[in-house]
Amino acid sequence: MSAPEKIAAEARTEFGKGAARRIRREHKIPAVVYGHGNEPTHLILPGHQTMMALKHGGANALLALQIDGSEQLALTKDVQIDPIRRVIEHIDFVSVKRGEKVTVDVPVHVVGEAGPDTLVVTENAVVSVEAEATHIPEAFEVSVEGAEVGTQVLAKDLDLPSGVTLLADEELLIVNVTEQISAEALEAELAEAEADAGIEHDPSDEEIAEAQEEAKAEDAAQDAEGSDSE
Repeated sequence: MSAPEKIAAEARTEFGKGAARRIRREHKIPAVVYGHGNEPTHLILPGHQTMMALKHGGANALLALQIDGSEQLALTKDVQIDPIRRVIEHIDFVSVKRGEKVTVDVPVHVVGEAGPDTLVVTENAVVSVEAEATHIPEAFEVSVEGAEVGTQVLAKDLDLPSGVTLLADEELLIVNVTEQISAEALEAELAEAEADAGIEHDPSDEEIAEAQEEAKAEDAAQDAEGSDSE
């Protein structure tokens, strides 16, 4: 992890939905910092700079918040994003200290192309670890280059940097390489599962038309057989 980016923060003195809207209209972000038994610190952060810092730092971005002449290391814990406008509405941080160990969920990135006729399934996209607050891995990379059917990557197979301790179960399945299933086989499995569950579907227009054509063909064949016998 690179050095935490410094962000100049303002103390937040107004609260409520109206105040939050005013903050966002100024392209700034309301935030709060928890931790170490202190009262929550409510802040206002510069929108664009904070957004870029979070984008660069990843899911566990560590920021150095400059507050009234002092610096507070803050670990990102929750980012609320407007589902329509896709802008950051609020951020929750946890205050940390240099050298302090923290528990975080680190994302897993799968790279490479597995062997032919395979399907790569990421069974767990994050892994829980303990690491120093200033040395949190941005992600764990798992290569499936050339992997064959049956290949499995477990949590214990991950390449952990020095100082990072795995907290997840060592046998936790991270990536599973299976045989690619054809569309026909998938449809057959789905039909079988629905039949076992007692699920019935009304026939589609195509199925009705196909059945009518088959019936006509059978009638024609029977008529032809009757003519031959006469």
